[in-house]
Amino acid sequence: MGDLNTAMIEKYRNRFLKEVEANVEEGEWVKMCMQCGVCSGSCPLGKFWDHPPQELFMMIRAGKREEVLSSSSMWMCTSCYNCIVRCPRELPITHIMHGLAHYAARLGLAPKNQPTAKFAQLFWDNLMQKGRVNELKLGLNLYFMNGAAEGVKVAMKNQKIGLGMLKTGRMNPMEAFGGHAVKDLGGFHKVLAKAKELEDKRIAAHSA
Repeated sequence: MGDLNTAMIEKYRNRFLKEVEANVEEGEWVKMCMQCGVCSGSCPLGKFWDHPPQELFMMIRAGKREEVLSSSSMWMCTSCYNCIVRCPRELPITHIMHGLAHYAARLGLAPKNQPTAKFAQLFWDNLMQKGRVNELKLGLNLYFMNGAAEGVKVAMKNQKIGLGMLKTGRMNPMEAFGGHAVKDLGGFHKVLAKAKELEDKRIAAHSA
Protein backbone atom coordinates (compact mmCIF):
# COMPACT_ATOMS: atom_id res chain seq x y z
CA MET A 1 0.00 0.00 0.00
CA GLY A 2 1.47 3.35 -1.07
CA ASP A 3 2.14 6.20 1.34
CA LEU A 4 -0.34 8.46 -0.44
CA ASN A 5 -3.08 5.86 -0.23
CA THR A 6 -2.35 5.28 3.48
CA ALA A 7 -2.51 9.02 4.11
CA MET A 8 -5.85 9.29 2.33
CA ILE A 9 -7.29 6.38 4.31
CA GLU A 10 -6.35 8.08 7.58
CA LYS A 11 -7.64 11.48 6.46
CA TYR A 12 -10.99 10.22 5.17
CA ARG A 13 -11.55 7.15 7.34
CA ASN A 14 -15.20 6.10 7.01
CA ARG A 15 -15.89 9.16 4.84
CA PHE A 16 -15.30 7.89 1.31
CA LEU A 17 -17.94 10.19 -0.18
CA LYS A 18 -16.06 13.20 1.23
CA GLU A 19 -12.82 11.80 -0.20
CA VAL A 20 -14.39 11.51 -3.66
CA GLU A 21 -15.87 15.00 -3.43
CA ALA A 22 -12.46 16.44 -2.55
CA ASN A 23 -10.26 14.49 -4.94
CA VAL A 24 -12.30 13.41 -7.96
CA GLU A 25 -13.33 15.72 -10.78
CA GLU A 26 -17.03 16.64 -10.35
CA GLY A 27 -17.13 14.25 -7.37
CA GLU A 28 -19.52 16.51 -5.49
CA TRP A 29 -22.27 15.36 -7.90
CA VAL A 30 -22.17 11.74 -6.72
CA LYS A 31 -24.64 12.36 -3.93
CA MET A 32 -27.19 13.68 -6.47
CA CYS A 33 -27.63 10.27 -8.15
CA MET A 34 -31.19 8.98 -7.66
CA GLN A 35 -30.38 5.42 -8.85
CA CYS A 36 -32.68 5.44 -11.86
CA GLY A 37 -30.19 3.44 -13.98
CA VAL A 38 -30.66 5.47 -17.18
CA CYS A 39 -26.86 5.88 -17.41
CA SER A 40 -26.31 2.12 -17.41
CA GLY A 41 -29.04 1.53 -19.96
CA SER A 42 -27.55 4.20 -22.22
CA CYS A 43 -23.97 2.94 -22.12
CA PRO A 44 -22.93 0.97 -25.24
CA LEU A 45 -20.49 -1.03 -23.09
CA GLY A 46 -22.79 -1.31 -20.08
CA LYS A 47 -22.90 -5.12 -20.06
CA PHE A 48 -19.11 -5.26 -19.69
CA TRP A 49 -18.96 -3.13 -16.52
CA ASP A 50 -18.38 -4.89 -13.20
CA HIS A 51 -20.41 -2.11 -11.58
CA PRO A 52 -22.47 0.32 -13.71
CA PRO A 53 -22.24 4.05 -12.85
CA GLN A 54 -25.25 4.26 -10.55
CA GLU A 55 -23.99 1.20 -8.65
CA LEU A 56 -20.55 2.81 -8.27
CA PHE A 57 -22.21 5.93 -6.88
CA MET A 58 -24.15 3.88 -4.33
CA MET A 59 -20.97 2.01 -3.37
CA ILE A 60 -19.21 5.36 -2.83
CA ARG A 61 -22.01 6.54 -0.59
CA ALA A 62 -21.86 3.20 1.26
CA GLY A 63 -18.14 3.66 1.93
CA LYS A 64 -16.94 0.74 -0.22
CA ARG A 65 -13.59 2.40 -0.94
CA GLU A 66 -11.43 -0.57 -1.96
CA GLU A 67 -14.15 -2.13 -4.11
CA VAL A 68 -14.64 1.13 -6.03
CA LEU A 69 -11.04 2.22 -6.50
CA SER A 70 -9.78 -1.24 -7.47
CA SER A 71 -12.64 -1.81 -9.92
CA SER A 72 -12.10 -1.84 -13.68
CA SER A 73 -15.55 -0.31 -14.21
CA MET A 74 -14.65 3.37 -14.65
CA TRP A 75 -11.90 2.36 -17.07
CA MET A 76 -14.61 1.10 -19.44
CA CYS A 77 -15.91 4.63 -20.13
CA THR A 78 -15.34 5.66 -23.77
CA SER A 79 -16.56 9.27 -23.37
CA CYS A 80 -19.59 8.82 -25.63
CA TYR A 81 -21.55 11.12 -23.26
CA ASN A 82 -24.84 9.20 -23.71
CA CYS A 83 -25.14 9.02 -19.93
CA ILE A 84 -24.77 12.78 -19.44
CA VAL A 85 -27.25 13.59 -22.21
CA ARG A 86 -29.88 11.26 -20.79
CA CYS A 87 -29.37 11.68 -17.03
CA PRO A 88 -32.55 13.31 -15.63
CA ARG A 89 -30.43 15.19 -13.09
CA GLU A 90 -27.72 16.10 -15.62
CA LEU A 91 -24.91 14.53 -13.60
CA PRO A 92 -21.46 14.82 -15.29
CA ILE A 93 -21.10 11.03 -15.20
CA THR A 94 -18.37 10.78 -17.85
CA HIS A 95 -16.20 13.29 -15.98
CA ILE A 96 -16.71 11.44 -12.70
CA MET A 97 -15.75 8.11 -14.30
CA HIS A 98 -12.50 9.54 -15.66
CA GLY A 99 -11.89 11.31 -12.36
CA LEU A 100 -12.28 8.05 -10.42
CA ALA A 101 -9.94 6.25 -12.82
CA HIS A 102 -7.32 9.00 -12.51
CA TYR A 103 -7.59 9.05 -8.72
CA ALA A 104 -7.31 5.25 -8.45
CA ALA A 105 -4.21 5.33 -10.66
CA ARG A 106 -2.67 8.11 -8.56
CA LEU A 107 -3.18 6.03 -5.41
CA GLY A 108 -1.76 2.92 -7.06
CA LEU A 109 -5.07 1.06 -6.82
CA ALA A 110 -5.96 0.74 -10.50
CA PRO A 111 -6.21 -2.85 -11.80
CA LYS A 112 -2.92 -4.15 -13.16
CA ASN A 113 -2.66 -4.54 -16.95
CA GLN A 114 -6.03 -2.89 -17.49
CA PRO A 115 -6.26 -2.49 -21.32
CA THR A 116 -7.87 0.96 -21.32
CA ALA A 117 -5.33 2.28 -18.84
CA LYS A 118 -2.48 0.91 -20.95
CA PHE A 119 -3.94 2.50 -24.08
CA ALA A 120 -4.37 5.85 -22.33
CA GLN A 121 -0.73 5.84 -21.19
CA LEU A 122 0.55 4.84 -24.66
CA PHE A 123 -1.56 7.58 -26.28
CA TRP A 124 -0.34 10.19 -23.78
CA ASP A 125 3.32 9.24 -24.13
CA ASN A 126 2.99 9.35 -27.92
CA LEU A 127 1.29 12.75 -27.90
CA MET A 128 3.82 14.25 -25.49
CA GLN A 129 6.76 13.68 -27.83
CA LYS A 130 5.71 15.93 -30.72
CA GLY A 131 2.40 17.49 -29.71
CA ARG A 132 0.67 15.40 -32.39
CA VAL A 133 -0.20 11.71 -32.45
CA ASN A 134 2.22 9.60 -34.46
CA GLU A 135 -0.34 7.07 -35.69
CA LEU A 136 2.22 4.59 -37.01
CA LYS A 137 4.10 4.36 -33.71
CA LEU A 138 0.89 4.38 -31.68
CA GLY A 139 -0.56 1.57 -33.77
CA LEU A 140 2.57 -0.55 -33.45
CA ASN A 141 2.76 0.07 -29.71
CA LEU A 142 -0.87 -0.97 -29.32
CA TYR A 143 -0.42 -4.11 -31.41
CA PHE A 144 2.63 -5.24 -29.44
CA MET A 145 1.76 -3.97 -25.95
CA ASN A 146 1.14 -7.55 -24.80
CA GLY A 147 4.25 -9.08 -26.38
CA ALA A 148 5.56 -10.04 -29.82
CA ALA A 149 3.46 -13.16 -30.33
CA GLU A 150 0.22 -11.41 -29.43
CA GLY A 151 1.27 -8.42 -31.52
CA VAL A 152 1.66 -10.51 -34.68
CA LYS A 153 -1.81 -12.02 -34.12
CA VAL A 154 -3.39 -8.59 -33.65
CA ALA A 155 -1.55 -7.17 -36.68
CA MET A 156 -2.73 -10.02 -38.90
CA LYS A 157 -6.29 -9.65 -37.65
CA ASN A 158 -6.31 -5.91 -38.39
CA GLN A 159 -4.27 -5.92 -41.59
CA LYS A 160 -7.18 -4.59 -43.69
CA ILE A 161 -7.57 -1.63 -41.36
CA GLY A 162 -3.83 -0.96 -41.47
CA LEU A 163 -3.70 -1.13 -45.26
CA GLY A 164 -6.66 1.19 -45.49
CA MET A 165 -4.91 3.73 -43.27
CA LEU A 166 -1.76 3.45 -45.37
CA LYS A 167 -3.72 4.12 -48.58
CA THR A 168 -5.38 7.22 -47.13
CA GLY A 169 -2.13 8.58 -45.70
CA ARG A 170 -3.21 8.18 -42.09
CA MET A 171 -0.34 5.80 -41.30
CA ASN A 172 2.74 7.01 -43.16
CA PRO A 173 5.82 4.69 -42.98
CA MET A 174 8.01 7.82 -42.78
CA GLU A 175 6.51 8.49 -39.35
CA ALA A 176 8.88 5.82 -38.06
CA PHE A 177 11.73 8.31 -38.47
CA GLY A 178 10.41 11.01 -36.19
CA GLY A 179 7.00 12.18 -37.28
CA HIS A 180 5.46 15.62 -37.60
CA ALA A 181 5.37 18.04 -34.68
CA VAL A 182 3.41 21.14 -33.68
CA LYS A 183 4.95 24.43 -34.76
CA ASP A 184 5.97 25.53 -31.26
CA LEU A 185 6.99 22.27 -29.59
CA GLY A 186 8.86 24.07 -26.83
CA GLY A 187 5.81 26.17 -26.04
CA PHE A 188 3.64 23.07 -26.03
CA HIS A 189 5.88 21.42 -23.44
CA LYS A 190 5.91 24.60 -21.33
CA VAL A 191 2.10 24.65 -21.26
CA LEU A 192 2.00 21.01 -20.12
CA ALA A 193 4.68 21.63 -17.50
CA LYS A 194 2.67 24.56 -16.11
CA ALA A 195 -0.51 22.50 -16.09
CA LYS A 196 1.29 19.74 -14.17
CA GLU A 197 2.63 22.28 -11.69
CA LEU A 198 -0.88 23.61 -11.02
CA GLU A 199 -2.30 20.10 -10.74
CA ASP A 200 0.45 19.05 -8.31
CA LYS A 201 -0.36 22.08 -6.14
CA ARG A 202 -4.06 21.22 -6.17
CA ILE A 203 -3.34 17.60 -5.23
CA ALA A 204 -0.95 18.64 -2.46
CA ALA A 205 -3.58 21.00 -1.03
CA HIS A 206 -6.19 18.23 -0.89
CA SER A 207 -3.69 15.71 0.50
CA ALA A 208 -2.53 17.97 3.32
